Amino acid sequence: MNGILLAKFRIFIRNPWSFIIFTVMSIGFALIIGGSGSATSISVPINTADNSIKESTLANVLTEDEAFRFNWMNKDELQEQVENGKAEAGVILRENSYQLIVGVESPNISMIEQAIQRAYTKRNQEVALLKASGAETEEEKKAILNDFENAMNNPAYEVETTNFQSEDAVVYDNTFQSLFGFTLFFVIYTIAYNLLPILVEKRDGVWDRMILSPVKKWEMYVANLIYSFIEGYVQVLVIFCIFRYWVGVDFQGRFLETVLLIIPYLFSIVALSILIISVLKNVQQFNALIPIIAVSMAMIGGAYWPIEIVKSEVLITLSKLNPLTYGMEVLQGVVLYQYSFDELLFPISILVLMGVVMIGLGIHFMERRHV
Repeated sequence: MNGILLAKFRIFIRNPWSFIIFTVMSIGFALIIGGSGSATSISVPINTADNSIKESTLANVLTEDEAFRFNWMNKDELQEQVENGKAEAGVILRENSYQLIVGVESPNISMIEQAIQRAYTKRNQEVALLKASGAETEEEKKAILNDFENAMNNPAYEVETTNFQSEDAVVYDNTFQSLFGFTLFFVIYTIAYNLLPILVEKRDGVWDRMILSPVKKWEMYVANLIYSFIEGYVQVLVIFCIFRYWVGVDFQGRFLETVLLIIPYLFSIVALSILIISVLKNVQQFNALIPIIAVSMAMIGGAYWPIEIVKSEVLITLSKLNPLTYGMEVLQGVVLYQYSFDELLFPISILVLMGVVMIGLGIHFMERRHV
């Protein structure tokens, strides 16, 4: 068995292109359709004729804003960016007022205005505080402002906010929908094509010659199943690690659980692949059937769109027989719904049961006929 595994890995090193192609396609589709998952700040040009404003609290508050990136520039550049559509709006700051120049009407305009108003409000609070304190020197003013900041950061009362949702509420996140969906979809091809050599080797008589060697038949099956599982798992790990550590997608603190609980789904796909191969006679039939099965599983199982929006009772019934449905349920349950292992035990058990049944049937069918 070790020799078969070693030979498989050597073949992979010589020709890793199918693995690379399916991995890149998973990442590409997830990025294009789902986005990067990280919020991108919107650039807003600002200008002022009063240089003292650039050094005031007003400017500091705008600079620290996380939703918008306020860039200082002269008035002509500001107007040019707004007119050319490079910025949705621009802001001209004055001592006690501001002018909002709108280029494109969008929901961001009201949020930009709210950010400007918050900055003015904080500046006015500090001005009123300094006047009331009667501070004269810069050191006294600085000390009062520091005390004010400390008081704001450590309030006398703490307010705790919580939210709730009903048990049947649907949580939708486009980034995770695309990431999980396309990962589970393309890994079907990776695993299935790694088990295809069983069909080719049995047809060419390679298995008959290997049976005469000290290698046992069960070792031949196990070696092929283990190798296809490992390559599929490595593909999933590569995709998830790229999105976690390079793209910056936060798995809601459940990254480790995600990469571990994907194992039952991969096991069921290995089993499904061996079952498919056991009923086919040649490679041409395999190449024609695998895309149909993979795409159908993705559409019915909720890889392309949330299964919750499907209203057809027939499709919902078919989804109950689809391993991809339970794979999506496990991944979304871990990340989006923050389910515990006990709450995910049902879909995991279904995947394991499917895998055991399909592997048993696949090997049984394969042994009963001569390819």
